[in-house]
Amino acid sequence: MVTPNPSSETTVRNPREGLITLAHVIYALHAFSALTGLASSVLVVTTFVTGWPSIIAVILNYAKRSEVRDTWLDSHFGWQIRTFWFALLWLVVGGMVFVTFIGAPVGLVIWMLTGLWVLYRIARGWMALSAEKPMPLPERIG
Repeated sequence: MVTPNPSSETTVRNPREGLITLAHVIYALHAFSALTGLASSVLVVTTFVTGWPSIIAVILNYAKRSEVRDTWLDSHFGWQIRTFWFALLWLVVGGMVFVTFIGAPVGLVIWMLTGLWVLYRIARGWMALSAEKPMPLPERIG
């Protein structure tokens, strides 16, 4: 069955039910990693990027991405992948800032804000998935 894509003039396929379930599992893996950071002395962003559940989730995203192409789930897989890689980027940036004496407080703030951003992206994505709605596509530069 083909349904209109709200973000373009083209049409998209409906994904298989198993792939929708997989997307829920991937959000759950990411959420488990992030929430582990809240429940421990470790930062959310650290557990999100380095925790096995998130690493497994990203591997699943890449392994199954070709199966969700041209479906509204493709936007969720992209959303999850971008969340992981941008969180890793900000973890590294915060670490580089942290190693300077004056930058330690700034590094901690970067890590905490990134952790909040990760939690927001997991919640927003999972709610949209539950409503079977696509995530907004990132703006193209150029």
